[in-house]
Amino acid sequence: MANFEQFHCDFYQSNYNIDDQEDYNTCDSSGNRKSQIGDRPLAGSFVPSEMLLPPQSYTGQILHPTVPYGSNISSAGGFDEEPPLLEELGINFEHIWQKTLTVLNPMKPADGSIMNETDLTGPVVFCLALGATLLLAGKVHFGYVYGVSVTGSITMHALLNLMSITGVSYGCVASVLGYCLLPMVILSSSAAIFPLHGIPGTLLALFVIGWCSLSASKIFTTALAMEGQQLLIAYPCALLYGLFALLAVF
Repeated sequence: MANFEQFHCDFYQSNYNIDDQEDYNTCDSSGNRKSQIGDRPLAGSFVPSEMLLPPQSYTGQILHPTVPYGSNISSAGGFDEEPPLLEELGINFEHIWQKTLTVLNPMKPADGSIMNETDLTGPVVFCLALGATLLLAGKVHFGYVYGVSVTGSITMHALLNLMSITGVSYGCVASVLGYCLLPMVILSSSAAIFPLHGIPGTLLALFVIGWCSLSASKIFTTALAMEGQQLLIAYPCALLYGLFALLAVF
């Protein structure tokens, strides 16, 4: 057993450095290792930088941010210079209300700068309202409403580009035709209350068709500067809105 303890002590003594003979480990009589260098690291060993730096005392200072909390960012890409979300989406409630009043009152002069905008918020809402009121009457015609709307918008776009000098975009045509669906929504709402198969219903449908075509032709002539051609534009518009009236009556 003593030979084993001596071998254990000699085994750990084999790693000492010959250049630093004073810093070797010794063993006591019981075989336990003793270090003459204390906590000092061996030569050539890795020592972290934190152990080499002198300890620093706490000064009591607190770091403060350079930009105060809640201050506005004045850089070029700041949030203050970004437009509102509704403006980025092209939704202007004031213009939507003015277009709606123009459709409801065909004798009111239309503002060409507003009517020439590509605003599809009102047309989508009126198409959904038309389909919903037809659904109240027991008619599921959502597909017919959207199909006739798209086909009519494409046809009117081609026709107006042939008749006008300045030309018109497809979004503008779809916007005007969609806003002028508002009287047709009133007709379909009436069909949910009383049937329109008789003479009163036919007369009401003819009146609504004339209302829609007159409003649409007035807006087109104002926005595209087509004075004297309102009747030529009103005729294809009447054919288009007549298809919606057939959906509401029958």
